Amino acid sequence: MKNIQAVLFDFGGVFTVSPFSAFDEIGQSLGIAPGKTHELLFGAYHHDGDHPWHQLERGEISLEDARQAIMVSSRQQGVELDIYQILAGIPRDGGIRQPLVDKVAELKQQGYRRAIITNNVKEFADGWRSLLPVDELFELVVDSCVEGVRKPDPAIFDLALSRMGIAPEQAVFLDDYPTNVAVAADLGMQTILVGEDIQEAIRELDALLGLPDAVASA
Repeated sequence: MKNIQAVLFDFGGVFTVSPFSAFDEIGQSLGIAPGKTHELLFGAYHHDGDHPWHQLERGEISLEDARQAIMVSSRQQGVELDIYQILAGIPRDGGIRQPLVDKVAELKQQGYRRAIITNNVKEFADGWRSLLPVDELFELVVDSCVEGVRKPDPAIFDLALSRMGIAPEQAVFLDDYPTNVAVAADLGMQTILVGEDIQEAIRELDALLGLPDAVASA
């Protein structure tokens, strides 16, 4: 689509392999029932609420505060859950998806504007930014813990679009979480739900942008 000027990306689960399944696998190794780790650690991730992790991602509390609150609430449900133990099981390199990093560099050369909209934690800032050349590849990073608002709140998308000076229909947004994609689509953005095959997402992006050979390579 010729009117698309910008491509906006989630970070975790898009540039890296999604951590959600890994969290549950680690939890199960500690004797926690399937699916329970995600529930206790993140709460209802499809909305923005008062769960400690949501507060953490909005920058309202520290990682240690969130850890303590989650431990207390977990014990009330008969589960011992220390988020530090869970996080320790995630690969340090984040499972970076180099083909997508290369695609962003290509988009930069082609004149497309690029931004990240991420739900993240202040204590993780140096870690995730070390995984790819953020400042070189992106003109804007909208980080939930800095802005005090997190996906799926539409306000975080509005903030990114406003700072870039573009309308929703001029942007494509990629995320691995269906609710975030749905909210962006409701705002009028083109969207791509990223799955395990990052090449598929790249082909979808090429097709939306009308890039040469997008159909042939699909």
